Amino acid sequence: MSVTVFQGARVVDPSRNLDEVGTVIVDGRNIVAAGKAALNQGTPEGAEIIECAGKAVLPGLVDARVFIGEPGGEHRETIASASLAAAAGGVTSLVMMPDTDPVIDNVALVEFILRTARDTALVNVFPSAAITKGFEGREMTEFGLLKEAGAVALTEGRHSIGSTLVMRRALTYARDFDAVIAHETEDRDLASGGVMNEGLYASWLGLPGIPREAETIPLERDLALARLTGGAYHAAKVSTAQSVAAIARAKADGAKVTAGVSINNLSLNDNDVGEYRTFFRLAPPLRAEEDRLAMIEALKDGVVDIVVSSHDPQDVDTKRLPFADAAAGAIGLETLLGAALRLYHNGEVPLIRLIDALSTAPAKLFGLPGGTLAPGAFADLVLVDLDEPWIVHEADIRSRSKNTCFEGARLQGKALQTMIAGRTVFRG
Repeated sequence: MSVTVFQGARVVDPSRNLDEVGTVIVDGRNIVAAGKAALNQGTPEGAEIIECAGKAVLPGLVDARVFIGEPGGEHRETIASASLAAAAGGVTSLVMMPDTDPVIDNVALVEFILRTARDTALVNVFPSAAITKGFEGREMTEFGLLKEAGAVALTEGRHSIGSTLVMRRALTYARDFDAVIAHETEDRDLASGGVMNEGLYASWLGLPGIPREAETIPLERDLALARLTGGAYHAAKVSTAQSVAAIARAKADGAKVTAGVSINNLSLNDNDVGEYRTFFRLAPPLRAEEDRLAMIEALKDGVVDIVVSSHDPQDVDTKRLPFADAAAGAIGLETLLGAALRLYHNGEVPLIRLIDALSTAPAKLFGLPGGTLAPGAFADLVLVDLDEPWIVHEADIRSRSKNTCFEGARLQGKALQTMIAGRTVFRG
């Protein structure tokens, strides 16, 4: 078995509250030592030595909200192409949404995803499964069988469950199987016809808006049901200051509630829509600057638990349209780390908290391996130059779809080497 030694690295491991200069030793598939203490172990004979000179070794990112076209939309993204993009972005594990054709709502499709990932993916791919059959919001799927087959979460993907009774039953049912319900909240009637955040800028552009209440009203309902049932509820993508306040209250009440935020809602605001730029048509929409700042504060304080890319590949046919007709969504696996590190470089979020939200916390939340550099763990890690400046160019994107919000953006911080169970799957 090969041995790799990362020398002189800044070792950041939120699982052990560790941020120090030291060494990381990988022997075969596992981490043997990581941190200052590893300096005393010496260098094993015949090891590959990587001089890090101030670069950082982090646990590989765990992206908990990734949309992939396969099956049914392979022209937009396959499991193989998404995994290539993930590896280049320092993402070692991803949770795949059930928004495929057909919908992942039965054991056979969960097994298909796992089998395809095993055969074609560079990174760890974990399927989630639908809460209701066909996303119809009526008949629940077989939670126990789906979890046993390998589904790591239950979610309606881009959809929201309208029925309060169905959501109550889902949370109760999931509680019995120790499963997480991850729900994206949008009131269909309130959001009906809206294409961007409701506000002054939408009025200037003459575009119909989506009010913040379209997110917060169903979210408040879900939080009340989480209190009632005791089920584990994850607000998949929140985007408003009101949502953050509601989640903080639910946590204070002792409800089993967690929350995620898309990197887009941490990095951008509704002004970025500019002159009808459809790559900035997203779900939830980009909100006002005060909402973006509230999301950053909530991330720093731990009210928001995790950061996701919300990677949602759309092709030319669905994006090169008038703004109101374009599909919502943007890719994000390759830019997740660089965009998130803006918050560190700006002094808004400490690095250890940021990596916790990108890696350790999502791994813990969904019961996944990874998110740690602890001795004995699989060597799922990424070597990062935190200071390397780079510009996002469409020609360099590995995803099959190119609908990025960050085209031409100047980012600082890049993955240099990504390792899965001790095997290098990307080297920049």
